[in-house]
Amino acid sequence: MTMTAPDAQPERRANKIYFAAWRWHFYAGLFVIPFLTVLAFTGMMMLWIAWVDGRDGERTPVVPQDTVLAVSAQSQAALAAVPGGTLRQYVAPRRDDLAALFRVDRDGEATMVAVDPYTAQVIERFPRRSGWYDFFDGIHSDLMLGVLGDRLLETAASLSLMLVATGLYMWWPREAGWRAALLPGFGRGRSLWKSLHGVVGIWMSIFLVFFLISGLAWAGIWGGKMVQAWSQFPAEKWDNVPLSDETHASMNHDRREVPWGLEQTPLPASGSEAGVTGVSGPVTLDSVDALARAIGFDARYQLNLPSGEAGVWTLSRDSMSTDSTVPTTDRTIHVDQFTGKILADVRYADYSVPAKMMAVGIALHMGTLGLWSVLANTVVCLSVLFLCVSSVVLWWKRRPAGAGRLAAPPMPKEMPLWQGAILVGLGVSMAFPMAGIALLSVLALDLLILSRMPRLRQSLT
Repeated sequence: MTMTAPDAQPERRANKIYFAAWRWHFYAGLFVIPFLTVLAFTGMMMLWIAWVDGRDGERTPVVPQDTVLAVSAQSQAALAAVPGGTLRQYVAPRRDDLAALFRVDRDGEATMVAVDPYTAQVIERFPRRSGWYDFFDGIHSDLMLGVLGDRLLETAASLSLMLVATGLYMWWPREAGWRAALLPGFGRGRSLWKSLHGVVGIWMSIFLVFFLISGLAWAGIWGGKMVQAWSQFPAEKWDNVPLSDETHASMNHDRREVPWGLEQTPLPASGSEAGVTGVSGPVTLDSVDALARAIGFDARYQLNLPSGEAGVWTLSRDSMSTDSTVPTTDRTIHVDQFTGKILADVRYADYSVPAKMMAVGIALHMGTLGLWSVLANTVVCLSVLFLCVSSVVLWWKRRPAGAGRLAAPPMPKEMPLWQGAILVGLGVSMAFPMAGIALLSVLALDLLILSRMPRLRQSLT
């Protein structure tokens, strides 16, 4: 097999740009591949655990009967299972043959209690966020490293966009035509792996970009500080409604549960005469549940109880929390704990354009639109894993025999259009700050250290 020398210099202008793209593709891949592998694997595990068993034990089976007991009677059974606990949340069953769930807090610990809605019998209890779904979610979200993990994953996702762009440039048909670009060849050895890698990459590129962008919208810098901050639901839409010091994000519990467009929006506060007619009569768990059913919350929905004097009852139904499979039906309602008046009623139609895109995007990203989305996302995850494995195989087959170095593609001398490359780099740095930091760090390393240490520089090229 003919092999390009690792330090060979391309001659033509087009070849120089190709080699430069290949070099950046190579180095971005060194950083990105471990993270993409972890994200694809954990994402696939979460897909199937949620589909088969549910994220919070919400698929606990029961035997349907003629009469459903009042939610208050069910909640008393849940409270008895956790002596000294405080009821925080009720999750209505999605089907007649499934248990109701209650979240009970005690001494800072949250416990989920599955209750038979027909007999008020406690079926099981377990610490909240303690299942396999949450284990994989913790890795998928921040590698279980908190802020550090979030920043690492945001950097990897940002650089993955560059990986896709350079890969598309390299594989884009120039002489061979689109057939060779879209259908794998049947060669042998490295040529077969290269063909499979390129074909899978070009077919999956649009899906991978979608998953990267929708994932970045959850990240701490690009998502939380930039995109989400500009796209939050404006609390000013709630006319003459007092606002709490807490935001909707305070309702999250070790997992994103609140719709993306509402997380940074302040919660309404109880204790005024504001709002429109909601609950008639005493404001209780049963009357608020009756209100939810009367205004269209059928099957599964979530009811969060007030916390503190300013707290509100919150009724929510959204696809991100697997309450429904239709993100355009998302709805969040806040009810004054004293008067029973509806203080806020936020629907999908009220979201900003980016928030609407994220409501749909998150459902697609998480595969909560039904079995078809679980299967489709599984294909994407398997494709990403294949791209990661095949890239390692390609490097292994390409490396010079006996060379104790990475054998990266050479950086062309007298690079054409270098001004444009700088502008592109600046644009990427401004759009995705963590990618910019990574690029600047690599450049600084090259200029300040590697260029002064020829032997070390040679080992990395």
